[in-house]
Amino acid sequence: MASPEEDDVMDEFMDKFKAQKYEGAFKEDTWEEEFDKIPIFLKKAPTEIDPEKNPDLACLQSILFDADRSPEEQAKSYKDEGNDYFKEKNYKKAIISYTEGLNMKSTNLDLNAILYTNRAAAQFHLGNHCSALNDVIAARKLKANHLKAILRGALCHLEMKHFTEAITWCDEGLEIDPKEKSLLETRARADKLERAKQRDERKEKLKEKREQAERLAVIKAIKERKIKLFPKPSNVMNDDIAMSDSLNELSLDERGFENVPGGKVRLDDNGRLIWPVLFLYPEYGQTDFIAAFHEESRFIDHLIVMFGDELPPWDLERKYHASNLELYFEDEETRQIYQVDTESTLLHALQQSRYFVKAGTPAFILFAKQSSFCLNYLSHKKVHRAR
Repeated sequence: MASPEEDDVMDEFMDKFKAQKYEGAFKEDTWEEEFDKIPIFLKKAPTEIDPEKNPDLACLQSILFDADRSPEEQAKSYKDEGNDYFKEKNYKKAIISYTEGLNMKSTNLDLNAILYTNRAAAQFHLGNHCSALNDVIAARKLKANHLKAILRGALCHLEMKHFTEAITWCDEGLEIDPKEKSLLETRARADKLERAKQRDERKEKLKEKREQAERLAVIKAIKERKIKLFPKPSNVMNDDIAMSDSLNELSLDERGFENVPGGKVRLDDNGRLIWPVLFLYPEYGQTDFIAAFHEESRFIDHLIVMFGDELPPWDLERKYHASNLELYFEDEETRQIYQVDTESTLLHALQQSRYFVKAGTPAFILFAKQSSFCLNYLSHKKVHRAR
């Protein structure tokens, strides 16, 4: 039992304690924030730990990853740290933590399989599907029946559009657990996508086959009409292929007609050729493009439409009337000029002995009759009359 003197001393101490302010106390208005900064109560670990600024946290980290602890204990700590980063969606940091865990070389195969699978999940969320797949393959080498690794591998194959492989991985997982919902859903999705892929491939093959047949039919029609191409096909053994290459030597995109429909020679329902035709006006540096010029159509019929009541804005002298135009083509080999009657058909012009179709697009030059530009231009050329 305390003496009166001892009671007096205790009372004096308590009075002094009550009057003295505790310097480390939480502030009334910010106590929750200060409480969250205590290492053991942290909800989110800082990205970088500075021992000088966070000595308590640095001490706690050193305890967690003490070199004196077993590799398995350290690996598990890194796994837990990686899981925390993963929950925060800081996948890059999570990958680093899982990698450090694997570097501990723990003999616990199940733990290592989990580290590989978790790292694969982080890689997957970063879009690194190939790296994620490598990790789940490594996980399955350690634990073949690890369902999470199998599901993650199936998802990786799905993202990489390897639908057959995704189905195979799902089937392997369903052998372990036939009722695993995620595997069933992933397999159904992969199967649907694989069927769509096969259907698209069949359509593409049929389309290629149809286009090839159409190309061969066009080439046959060109041969029958004795129309010549430039450059001339040089490989007799593969004459059809060479002609096809010549027809497609230059795309219309290079001539500025990328939005023009029907920019390739084709056959109509009656087996007649329809050509894309280019008209050149050297006097003004202008061009006209007709996407579908029937081989039996006359030049004058198109010119009447092109130069009817409304003349082109570049014809400042108003001299480019349909009845006042002269039509020419240039021999691609000799560079000599040949005049074509505007009353003739396109086929008649293409069958001229010195006409060569270049890049699958017949081209013709137009001048206003007896214009000073026309006379000057032709004065430097050798002009022939097409038959």
